[in-house]
Amino acid sequence: MVSIENQYGKIEISQEYFSNLVGKAASECFGVVGMVGTAAQGLRSAIAGRQAQDTGVRVRTSGGGLVIDLHITVIYGMNISAIVKSIVNKVRYTVEQATNLDVSKVNVFVDAMKTEGV
Repeated sequence: MVSIENQYGKIEISQEYFSNLVGKAASECFGVVGMVGTAAQGLRSAIAGRQAQDTGVRVRTSGGGLVIDLHITVIYGMNISAIVKSIVNKVRYTVEQATNLDVSKVNVFVDAMKTEGV
C-alpha cells in the first residue's frame, strides 16, 4: 500500500494498482522484451500461465514522492541508454497523469538481454 499525506488528507493506493500501471507502461516501450521478477513472482506467473503485469516492479514512497524500481529484459543490440530514457519518461508521465502524485525517481535495472527471435 502506497500512502501519501497532503493538505486534503491521506491518500492510499494499492501496491497492485501501481505495479500493474507501471508494468504495463514499461512493457509497451520499444526494445523491452519483458520484465524480470523475483522467485515468488515467477512462481505466481507459472501457476497463472502468463506473466503478471507487476513482475519486476517495486513502488515505494520516499520524501513525499514515489520511487519506482524496474527490472527489465531488453533486445540484444539495441541502444540501452535510449530504451532506459524512454521507459523513465513514459513511466513518470503515466503515473503522474493517472494518480497526480510526484514521481521523484525511476530506477531501471537491465537484468538480461535476448535476441529478437527468442
